[in-house]
Amino acid sequence: MDKVYDVIILGSGPAGLTAAIYTTRAALKTLVIAGEKWGGQLMLTTEVDNFPGFPEGIQGPDLMQNMRKQAERFGAEFVDVNFKPSEFKTSPFTVEAGEKSYQAKAVIIATGADTKWLDVPGEKEKIGRGVSSCAPCDAPFFRNKSVIVVGGGDTAMEEALVLSRFATNVFLVHRKASFRASQAMQDRVFATKNIHQIYNTTIEEVLGEQKVEKVKLKTNPSDKSLLQKSVEEIDKVAAPLLPHKTLAVEGESIIWEASIDGIFVAIGHIPNTSVFKNIEIDDKGFVKIQDHYKTNVEGVFVSGDVHDMQYMQAVTAAGFGCAAALEAEKWIESKKS
Repeated sequence: MDKVYDVIILGSGPAGLTAAIYTTRAALKTLVIAGEKWGGQLMLTTEVDNFPGFPEGIQGPDLMQNMRKQAERFGAEFVDVNFKPSEFKTSPFTVEAGEKSYQAKAVIIATGADTKWLDVPGEKEKIGRGVSSCAPCDAPFFRNKSVIVVGGGDTAMEEALVLSRFATNVFLVHRKASFRASQAMQDRVFATKNIHQIYNTTIEEVLGEQKVEKVKLKTNPSDKSLLQKSVEEIDKVAAPLLPHKTLAVEGESIIWEASIDGIFVAIGHIPNTSVFKNIEIDDKGFVKIQDHYKTNVEGVFVSGDVHDMQYMQAVTAAGFGCAAALEAEKWIESKKS
């Protein structure tokens, strides 16, 4: 530990890299602890069509590489290792990463949030090839196609409504007999003619050679005595909108297969906050904001999906990164007087 940085940035997605661009341009010595798998969720994305400045779109990994090069051009230093659980007390703060310790006057937390996936066979391999977690990002790719949205909360409703403007048919698949979303959101969904509901059903497997082509589902009727009626209901709801066939009736479950063009997973996100010992988080695990991108610890700031559970877009994360960097710069300057 031969020097104290002005700023250490934890995370290397759009929020962290944008923050690094701003801190280095402000002549602040900046270290980005990027992690072994740097770049955030955009490294798993193929075409990005909604980030300003790329009229023909850009591949997610290419966008992140460009942002990193830009930060490096202005002097940001990077270590591609994971940092260890940290307790931030007073400035200068110490962060351990790999086998080394680093110190900085200020810290920006930009560790993001991971999509909660279904964890079923065929899903992981088809992320970016028909499997998505972001309708605002990918809905235009499914124009005049049929898609499934998995989930029952407000996020799933929002995803379905966005997709309904592009896809021919949207099927909301939920594992329970009713949605947990707010009534206002449910009313909007029920009033949208090309959104269809399939209850008591889970995704068991994602099928297809190079992309999503079919999906295997399991329906568990709430009333087991209505098993045969449920088979008939599936046929009624799905046909002819969702080409399918019943594979088997196993015990109290119906196993069936349907042709589909895309699957949008909307069952939640897991914010990467478990490594912070004394940073306040809310009941859903996101960092609590204490007035304009500040945490409860003076000198520790936050940006991006790790605190933003509402938008979760690359461009908003970048904006948050900019704001956090400006706040950190202002705070560091205030300590000089």
